Amino acid sequence: MDNEIRNQILAVRDTGATNMFDARRVKEIAEMLGFDELADFLNDRRNHKVYANFILTGK
Repeated sequence: MDNEIRNQILAVRDTGATNMFDARRVKEIAEMLGFDELADFLNDRRNHKVYANFILTGK
């Protein structure tokens, strides 16, 4: 996961619009905000483990 995706995750989190463990909703919000990199990242379910680890640990 690169810094752009991390920054986009944090921006979605800062909206307070969803539970960050709801990856489907995070993807929808990313699309609404124009965060194509994050939306593409979450489209690939193989990335969900990396995403969840970031949400839990910040790493």
